[in-house]
Amino acid sequence: MSAGDSSAVEHPIRLLIADDHPVVRNGLRGAFADEPGIAVVGEVPDGRQAVDRAARGGVDVVLMDLRMPVLDGVEATAELRERAPGVRILVLTTFDGEADVLAAVAAGATGYLLKDVGTDELAAAVRAAHRGEAVLAPTAAEHLMGQVRRPAPAVLTARELEVLALVAGGASNREAARRLFISEASIKTHLLHAYGKLGVRDRAAAVGEAYRRGLLPATPA
Repeated sequence: MSAGDSSAVEHPIRLLIADDHPVVRNGLRGAFADEPGIAVVGEVPDGRQAVDRAARGGVDVVLMDLRMPVLDGVEATAELRERAPGVRILVLTTFDGEADVLAAVAAGATGYLLKDVGTDELAAAVRAAHRGEAVLAPTAAEHLMGQVRRPAPAVLTARELEVLALVAGGASNREAARRLFISEASIKTHLLHAYGKLGVRDRAAAVGEAYRRGLLPATPA
């Protein structure tokens, strides 16, 4: 074994797996069992536990599924970027829709891969994410490049427009949740999805961009 390999083993990349399917978690743990330089330090079944575990320290990279209970992957990514900005998030999911990709990247994901990726490619992606390099599945890259090339109108869902309209009127997340009879977590998720579609990173920018694109009714003069 070379000196470089020895150093990698002595200082492994600490990996946290976040996925609500036990079979997937077990499979990923097995895939990394003999991978030099990468050590799985934990497994969690939902986004809330992923944020709490990673924020306690001892985690370098999180393999984050998108569809999870309690807190989904996009919202967990956004919260983790605030609580532990040094942790890299690599989305690993079966979903490759444009809205999913844009929302995840807008929330702060370092990379976006699909679950049909090979073991060697996945390990290479974890190492690249740890270095801060963007890692994207071909379809994810296409979605992002398409967003850059064309200022196409965002297609927001009716619920996302409802949330943005309430935010534009000055409602807090709690107030919007109360008025729409949904949870605050759902409000945050709808906002994050809207951010991704509009290409913005905060509430004020989202509202301004929605007005600019004519997605919200113009305010009275």
